[in-house]
Amino acid sequence: MVALGNPGSAYAKTRHNAGFMVGDALAQRWEMPRFHRSGPALVTHGSVAGLTVLLVKPQTYMNLSGRAIRPLLREPGFAPDSDLLVLVDDKALPLGSFRLRAQGSAGGHRGLESVEEALGSRDYARLRIGVGPLPDDVDDWSDFVLAPFRPDELTVIEDLLPTLGEAVECWLDEGIHTAMNRFNRRGIAE
Repeated sequence: MVALGNPGSAYAKTRHNAGFMVGDALAQRWEMPRFHRSGPALVTHGSVAGLTVLLVKPQTYMNLSGRAIRPLLREPGFAPDSDLLVLVDDKALPLGSFRLRAQGSAGGHRGLESVEEALGSRDYARLRIGVGPLPDDVDDWSDFVLAPFRPDELTVIEDLLPTLGEAVECWLDEGIHTAMNRFNRRGIAE
């Protein structure tokens, strides 16, 4: 599992780091050891429902996230289409919503473009975490996603973390299609 974001305290609570936030919450939920440096990423691992889970937070900055995925491709038996879930922010989804996808385009997200380049494929699951919509008075979406969440927005994300944990555990246990069927309706804010 790979959580996308930007390293450093300056980015810690920004919209673009929603993936890191979910990754940190999952590591805590599963009582994994502290993250440690491994090549171009911070990693931790543990057992979740009898499965060995590796949680990766690239330290390459968002646009080069694929560099931290390349070492996974050398692992025996690793199949991105079934073994990889990418946790990523999505400015097109409303704050407080999420979508699981089995595959698809990067949709202009540079982090996902880097992942696709590293994998040579769009066939990998992703959990898209809503951080939008882009306000009408904002001309540059990069300014929007690199800005910190307001306190009320951060509360929305924090309140969503238990449901995201359930969705990821469903993916681990039953696969992406079952997780999509079970959680995508619940993941869209009304």
